[in-house]
Amino acid sequence: MAMPTYSCRVCGADFNLPQQVVDRYPGWTPRLCRKHRGEPKSSPSQSAARKEQSRRALRTPAEVLDSYFDGPQDGVFTDGSAVPNPGYGGWGAVYVKDGSIVAEAYGDAPQTTNNRMELTALIQGASLVPEGSSTKVYSDSKLAVQTLTEWAVGWEKRGWKRKTGAVENLDLVKQAYALYRDRPELQLEWIAAHSGFRWNEYADALAAMWRRSD
Repeated sequence: MAMPTYSCRVCGADFNLPQQVVDRYPGWTPRLCRKHRGEPKSSPSQSAARKEQSRRALRTPAEVLDSYFDGPQDGVFTDGSAVPNPGYGGWGAVYVKDGSIVAEAYGDAPQTTNNRMELTALIQGASLVPEGSSTKVYSDSKLAVQTLTEWAVGWEKRGWKRKTGAVENLDLVKQAYALYRDRPELQLEWIAAHSGFRWNEYADALAAMWRRSD
């Protein structure tokens, strides 16, 4: 099967992507070739923000522990991202009690999105906690938290459909919703990203492990 051809909006060069990649993101039209993917023209403030993001991505979990001390000291902290979005991504989760790590996990995927990695982190994070243990599970994705705590119950009643169309990432949404519904001892909460909270920053470092190894 021939691969679809697209034109880069930056340099005008034609480029190809496998059909199976395009099919994973309905409605998405690729606009950047490999050379320019993730490098849009930006203002100085946007460039500075990207440099800070890259700096954060290179921090090891150990470096995070040496630099941050604030925030909750109990619970499961999760994070996920893709660079570019969609693109290669990773997720991370750490289970902490009294400021000490009980368990942690992380992973990556070659073709994914921020939202899929955030949901994956919430699913994997729950598996770190023994059943019956009352624990807060933190995510810095308001979308992921609201999806599971507010919207999914209505989507399920409507046959997993939104009023405005299909539910994005339905496979992960259904898995995560069922998991947290069946484990009421796990309480989902949103936590602000990059606010200096130690274990949120640690989860962010775990989610970026693939970038450092690459």
